[in-house]
Amino acid sequence: MGPHRTTAAQRCSMKRLLVVCVLLFDIGPASAHSGDALGVWWNWDLWVVLPLALAGGLYAQSVHNLWSRAGRGRGIRRSRVLGFGAGWSLLALAVVSPLHALGEQLLTAHMIEHEILMAAAAPLLAFSRPVAALLWALPRGLSRNLVAAARSPAIAASWRAVSAPFAATLVHAAAIWLWHAPTLFEAALADPVLHRVQHASFLASALLFWWALAKLPTREYGVAAAQLFITMMHTGLLGALITLSPRVLYPIQTEHALAWGLQPLEDQQLAGLVMWVPAGLVYFGIGLRMMAVWLTRPSAPLRAPNFAPR
Repeated sequence: MGPHRTTAAQRCSMKRLLVVCVLLFDIGPASAHSGDALGVWWNWDLWVVLPLALAGGLYAQSVHNLWSRAGRGRGIRRSRVLGFGAGWSLLALAVVSPLHALGEQLLTAHMIEHEILMAAAAPLLAFSRPVAALLWALPRGLSRNLVAAARSPAIAASWRAVSAPFAATLVHAAAIWLWHAPTLFEAALADPVLHRVQHASFLASALLFWWALAKLPTREYGVAAAQLFITMMHTGLLGALITLSPRVLYPIQTEHALAWGLQPLEDQQLAGLVMWVPAGLVYFGIGLRMMAVWLTRPSAPLRAPNFAPR
């Protein structure tokens, strides 16, 4: 098959996937683990819904508590509240909406779910800096104890080590490459507990990665941009390997692709392209922005040496 025929086939597959996503909301409900047509199927797993609802409720309560005392927009900037709301909504879209169920039928949808977790929800949540805000929703004694524990020498030193930009980049990269190994990836499909661990690993490592970059001052945005470009390259490499593989790497994940108008290899190719291109553009765009801020930041004024005697 020549390169032009491959490109045409991929375009045709993408069109069919769009049709599938549209039909998702018009088909009657069915089991997410069966080969039948998949309909409006929301994920009500308490291990997913309860932490999500708790985080959203605590944040809303903390904003209410602070703004009712200090005034609207004071203490927590509106932009950070909007950022947290957008990140929380994308997180819910990924793990609760019918996209999650479709992800158990199509590898492409599963990859979209993962990229929403790591490259969309996680940066919004990290850059909104919600930890200090969430403390306002807790009883004063509990919040003080948590802060004191976090400032203990052992915990503080461990956190500084793991949240250094390069260390956080390595942790995030390890989670991505480890869980996309075909054996582990497909084992997570068969075991709900392992599947939860997989998604928790993606989200936690992504939050660590973006948090490590968000806490850097402007003068160190060059370091942040370098870590983003490193992440773009290694995730792009993994996406390319998945896309260009001549054989199906995830046979269990892609076994229902025919029911959705895709060949298993086409489903895998589209999934690889999702990781390779759209996700890569997120890392590239944010990295480029941080590099521009770093290059155009005001320099510290030079001071003439003082030779006057003391």
